[in-house]
Amino acid sequence: MKISGSEIFVECLRKENVEILFGYPGGVVIPLFDKLYDAHDIHFVLTRHEQAAAHAADGYARATGKTGVCLATSGPGATNLVTGIANAYMDSIPMVAFTGQVPMSLIGTDAFQEADITGITRPITKHNFLISDTSKIASTISQAFYIASTGRPGPVVVDLPKDVSTGVIDFEWPEVPPVPKGYKIPKYADTACIGEAAEAIRVSKKPLIYAGGGIIISGAEKELLVFAERINAPVTTTLMGLGGFPASHPYWVGMPGMHGTYTANMAFTECDLVIAVGARFDDRVTGKIEGFAPNAKIIHIDMDPAAIAKNVEVDIAVVGDARAILGQLLEVVEPRGRNGWNDYIEKMKKTHQPTYDRDSGILKPQYVVEQIYEVTKGEAIITTEVGQNQMFASLYYKFDKPRRFISSGGLGTMGYGFPAAIGAQLGKPDAVVFDIAGDGSIQMNIQELATAVEQKLPVNIAILNNQYLGMVRQWQELFYNKRYSGTCIECQPDFVKLAEAYGAHGIRVDKPEDVRAAIEKAISIDGPVILDFHVDREENVWPMVAPGAPISDTMEGLLS
Repeated sequence: MKISGSEIFVECLRKENVEILFGYPGGVVIPLFDKLYDAHDIHFVLTRHEQAAAHAADGYARATGKTGVCLATSGPGATNLVTGIANAYMDSIPMVAFTGQVPMSLIGTDAFQEADITGITRPITKHNFLISDTSKIASTISQAFYIASTGRPGPVVVDLPKDVSTGVIDFEWPEVPPVPKGYKIPKYADTACIGEAAEAIRVSKKPLIYAGGGIIISGAEKELLVFAERINAPVTTTLMGLGGFPASHPYWVGMPGMHGTYTANMAFTECDLVIAVGARFDDRVTGKIEGFAPNAKIIHIDMDPAAIAKNVEVDIAVVGDARAILGQLLEVVEPRGRNGWNDYIEKMKKTHQPTYDRDSGILKPQYVVEQIYEVTKGEAIITTEVGQNQMFASLYYKFDKPRRFISSGGLGTMGYGFPAAIGAQLGKPDAVVFDIAGDGSIQMNIQELATAVEQKLPVNIAILNNQYLGMVRQWQELFYNKRYSGTCIECQPDFVKLAEAYGAHGIRVDKPEDVRAAIEKAISIDGPVILDFHVDREENVWPMVAPGAPISDTMEGLLS
């Protein structure tokens, strides 16, 4: 039976078990939307901006472990997806982004709403496709989902010209995805590498495990826990790795880097072995590269061989799936007894906890995050925007489980958290979801209140409102003599009235004693709530390492 390309598109989504599709319509994708109109088994979520559609798909993927899917029209609709695609690429998030395209005959003619989206997205996608023939739709979509979700995950763009989606052919679904030549998914490492790594661990006196988002992607959190306890090694996790190892575990020393804990940074500085698992060595972690882990041998375990030795010299490279590799190591690594290194780390951890002035009587952003943690008992899904709010959330909410912390790590995208929270809430409808936001970043996608209200989502938006672009202001205070150029945003909406204008709920909080009751009330409301916390305007994030300094130069603020 012959069906149209648009019908094939919908059938392919069904074959890939797509439950939720985020997007925004436009002229050339009307044929696709016409077929989606009758596809009641696929929940289409109309966001109010295409960038938010990509972030929502991203948040859905991070919360569920499934592939996020979004759809936009050609030209500006497609380019509005670009930030969301780049965000997913930097953080290795499985996503398939469908874009409409002008008919094949008009490509290259500067036609209305034409943009070369495959060319534009080539540097920020794992792969992308321009489908030139209706007969290739099914095989291409099958391939796109396979590539997006396997190996090191990432976004794949599928560009669909209008005449391709309106063409008519017999539908044939490939039972096996036709992957490109050379596409390989390394899983297990050879025994020589494993043996070399095990020997390095055996002779180490001061080992440190450095775990990243690869732990969560591969589902290796249980193996990591057993491995850490087997060798009695302290564990630090990247921002993307939060929840990959229990924050309440005595071996966890916090996050390293620019706003990492003193203990994590000193552990890197003084250890003799770094066991990096599914983690990049990005500049926010390493600081001045010459001062990073100066005395350590480095074992780097990663799915992507291109990520190994990209930023730091590596002594032992192990390519493969984090869960599989940890399983291999557990078969051969010898138990390591506690020694003075463990005692030293534990003592430092007790005496160098991140802290703030708890007796000022002024509402502090750290206190708000702590209260969200207390009220939700650490069981909430926390999304963040980017800036001080992101760092306060990562330092003061303790994540014991994976897929509970959702944040833009690599790209650092303001406006990410709220649409990501929408995606997470749709993927996990029974979860309590908080977007911890800044008053600047929330305004970058505030229009998605309409989406949250329309979808009847109980998403809670906790705005840490200091009327500044806080992180930039902090840098200006510390390194530019308090010349707050372009960072004061006192001119802002009444967020309570704004929430009400969209049909949501709004609560303003000015005093510390009102914080907990406000959080509890927000959770009890069956719908989106904005919590507008007016916090100390010039509170800073501590600890901090100055840009360009080695991480051994960690400033602890009040403790310094």
